[in-house]
Amino acid sequence: MTFLRVLTGVPFAVAAVCAAGAVTAPAAAAAPAPVRQVHDIQGAAHVSPLLGERVTGVPGVVTAATENGFWMQGTRPDRDPATSEGVYVFTRTPPVVAAGDEVRVDGVVGEFRPGGPDSPNLSRTEIEATATTLVRRGAPLPAPTVLGPRGRRAPGEVIDDDVRGDAETSGRYEPGRDGLDFYESLEGMLVAVDDAVATGPRSDYGEIPVLPAGGEGAGPRTYRGGILARPGDANPERVVLDDTLLPLPAMDAGDRLPGRTLGVLDYSFGDYKLLATSVPRVGDESRAPGRARPQQPGEVAVATYALRDLDPGDPEERFTAIAHQIVTGLAAPDLLVVTGLQDNSGPDADGTVAADQTVAQLVAAISTAGGPAYDWRSIDPQDGADGGEAGGNGRIGFLFRTDRGLAFVDRPGGTATTPTAPVRVGAGEAGLSASPGRVDPLNPAWRAVRKPLAGEFVWRGRRLLVVGNHWTARGADDAGYVRRRPPLRPSEPAHAAQARVVAGFVKSLRAVQPDARVIVAGDLNSGDRSPALRTLTKDAGLRNLVAELPEDRRYTTITNGNAQATDHILVSPALARRPHEVEIVHMNAEYAGRVGDHDPALVRLRPD
Repeated sequence: MTFLRVLTGVPFAVAAVCAAGAVTAPAAAAAPAPVRQVHDIQGAAHVSPLLGERVTGVPGVVTAATENGFWMQGTRPDRDPATSEGVYVFTRTPPVVAAGDEVRVDGVVGEFRPGGPDSPNLSRTEIEATATTLVRRGAPLPAPTVLGPRGRRAPGEVIDDDVRGDAETSGRYEPGRDGLDFYESLEGMLVAVDDAVATGPRSDYGEIPVLPAGGEGAGPRTYRGGILARPGDANPERVVLDDTLLPLPAMDAGDRLPGRTLGVLDYSFGDYKLLATSVPRVGDESRAPGRARPQQPGEVAVATYALRDLDPGDPEERFTAIAHQIVTGLAAPDLLVVTGLQDNSGPDADGTVAADQTVAQLVAAISTAGGPAYDWRSIDPQDGADGGEAGGNGRIGFLFRTDRGLAFVDRPGGTATTPTAPVRVGAGEAGLSASPGRVDPLNPAWRAVRKPLAGEFVWRGRRLLVVGNHWTARGADDAGYVRRRPPLRPSEPAHAAQARVVAGFVKSLRAVQPDARVIVAGDLNSGDRSPALRTLTKDAGLRNLVAELPEDRRYTTITNGNAQATDHILVSPALARRPHEVEIVHMNAEYAGRVGDHDPALVRLRPD
């Protein structure tokens, strides 16, 4: 037989014996090896103390099965909550046992690391089975460990600063204090969550993040039923339901799961997941999508909107849904700082960079939905130079209406590589040398990233300078539950460099006109407490209007059930002093049937 698993840390000689399935006779008679229990194999650690050891007759009851193995729970548990009583048995082929079978397993103890040996993911303790003996069928399943205030409550944080290096080998294992260690102590076990509430929608991967017991004792919560992310906190209170074993129903943030949801606790790619073995009931308690009030005379409404790779290849229904959100949900704002609009051929890498067809289809959909006639300004990127979906050439743009007093000032000269710069216009006002124009597009901070777009507007005689942004995505950052401590987050230094460029540009505008009316907006992919945002507020003197909202309303995205504000609108002091009103219109992030994954931020200003 040939193993397809990597036995992490197992010497080659052991792996070779396992691969051959050989049994060698001892040189002399020896006492029988003790029968290992599951908790012996798991140990009070992330890595098994028996790694590489051949075990015989390990007893257990099967709790769930998949295509190449099964989970079982020990029949003689100890009283140590730090040692898991569950383990995955890797059989390579579909197992012949099922839930409720009592078995004894022979094999070799291994550690399987999703993504390979160099991955930052934690490993899963397994028995690489060489034989499985059925003892009986119809054995009672072990009582599940209930998570939450009426059972085992997870610690409130993952401790990032207790170790530098590898969390698996640090020697500090504290399930009572550290969320990462807490879930390790339950790895492979039968676990239950009672009366849960969803903190995010069912994802494209079939996962639903929930809080046990209706979220009792968890926090801080959003006012619509979610849980807020905090710097360095993965919110261990949150449990991710997974559909590996059973399909899960569509759910939105705030929906309830009355009764008990049962599953086995597993780990894959940065998160501990409860593989559901019972289909949860759904209590539809999510809130209706938000809806902004129309702007009043004298107010100019400015919003962010993430189009999430919109191109003409998308279904017409998606254009219609986006148009409905803009016209009805956002009350047709005067200016939309748009991100994620792709070229005419979408992901086809055919050299196309023009996006006039994408824009025309979107503008037409808005008009059909009863909205005003919107105009558009942007700059086509160089092919393949701005990151995002390969071939898509996504860009930042300004979608604006001119029927309420807003006008765009066109100045030629802006190209994909030519920077715009402050100029003095009119009666000593700051303007742009090219409008629209890109902000320092050749700066290394924007390598393979969407370059900021600056535009000059006039609102009823008052000049407005707007900088649209779409900073580095966080997809390359480590997830919350990884062995690398502290987790690697390459987006943070990238955002810091990008913030310095934008802050420098804003300062140059204010050097020309100290009371310049400047707006910096878009998808910054960075939280409101991040160092990058502090650069914009401290160094450039901008005011983050989103940060003025109550904390429980301050979120535009939900990632793995954690809500956070990553889209922002910041204004210069000249605008911050004027009457204004800000809100985040929750219409996408909380919903499984969403047309995008960001909620728009919206501000209504009185610039004059």
